Amino acid sequence: MKVLFTILSVFVLFISFTDLKAQDKNWFNVYGFVMTDIGYDVKQIDPSWYDVVRPTKLPTSNNEVWYGTDGNTYFSARQTRFGVQSGVQTGLGELFTQFEWELFGVGVDAGQTTIRLRHAYGQLGHFGVGQYWSPFMDIDVFPNSVEYWGPNGMAFFRNIQVRWMPIMGDTRLTFALERPGASADGGIYTGRVALDDINARFPVPDFSAEYRSAHDWGYVEIAGIVRYIKWEDAGIIDDIDLSGDAIGWGFNLSSNLYIDKNNLFRLSVLYGEGVENYMNDAPVDVAIDTTEKNGVALPVFGAVAFFEHNWSEKFSSTIGWSMLSIDNSDGQEYSAFKLGNYALGNVIYYPVPSVMMVAEVQFGNRENLGEPSEELPENVEYFKTYDIWKVQFSFKYSFSHKVLF
Repeated sequence: MKVLFTILSVFVLFISFTDLKAQDKNWFNVYGFVMTDIGYDVKQIDPSWYDVVRPTKLPTSNNEVWYGTDGNTYFSARQTRFGVQSGVQTGLGELFTQFEWELFGVGVDAGQTTIRLRHAYGQLGHFGVGQYWSPFMDIDVFPNSVEYWGPNGMAFFRNIQVRWMPIMGDTRLTFALERPGASADGGIYTGRVALDDINARFPVPDFSAEYRSAHDWGYVEIAGIVRYIKWEDAGIIDDIDLSGDAIGWGFNLSSNLYIDKNNLFRLSVLYGEGVENYMNDAPVDVAIDTTEKNGVALPVFGAVAFFEHNWSEKFSSTIGWSMLSIDNSDGQEYSAFKLGNYALGNVIYYPVPSVMMVAEVQFGNRENLGEPSEELPENVEYFKTYDIWKVQFSFKYSFSHKVLF
């Protein structure tokens, strides 16, 4: 990483001394920020997600000893980010590229400080290919806050895609074919041998689209998605064919509303079935339904409402709430995620340009599907609902250097 940064620095230094008057259309931008978070978890939380608020990752009982104990302080630099962008004028329009990563580990690297790809995207004229924001999501709904994961009820997914943008600008229209994928919950049948030879199959890409209408007071955007989810029984273990399929779909309505230059609302509402993996913090897309004797796409509802106010040139605040609700199937466990709430409030201080200091209070809540059908051991307390509170102080130092060549 140090070698790569040195090469980029030398390149930027070189093009900075080129004749900007002779060539004034192409550009190159190096940007990012260094960020440190210091916080306190009032209650126990999944240690792999100690510095974020994710309702799906909260404990369901006190016997989950790997969650640790209440009251822990954390320090993290995982939000630190680095990116490069370029724009080159061609006969087919501007060739735009973006390569961006951060240090927040997920998946097998959950809880670690490691390089994680965010964007690897190229766009020529009205066409784009690569990993970028899905058209089904609206990144402008994300509030001005320092909690990394963000509102659980918003669509939030950077996906590999091929997109066509017939209308570009503040008002825009986008269509995309996206990499398919989904997750499933075996529920009360988890561990059954009959499920061991079932494999997921995605014969066609997901199709998404968005339209944004921009105005002086902000914008309103409508987005949609449709997807085909399939699973096939290989027939190796028994003669019972458990193959099936489901159609996933969703609609997302979002907006930024400016009351005036100092007051802004960020809003969205989303509903669909089998689109959980496009959500910011949601469980599985498909679960077993005992009536259907097969898998079904789970309905999901999400909402986001945040308000931002500028007190002065140096101070601002954000306050808001988000929620995500799942219509569970009857084949899921009693401890399956049903509903989650997310909220925060902060005070932001900008002592000088490109420097931000924040004090933020965060809240998360998880509600599970139901009560256990059998008695639990005496030393186990089942949490039908579970709440967490966090306090976080963040320090962010941004940089950006754009040159023409």
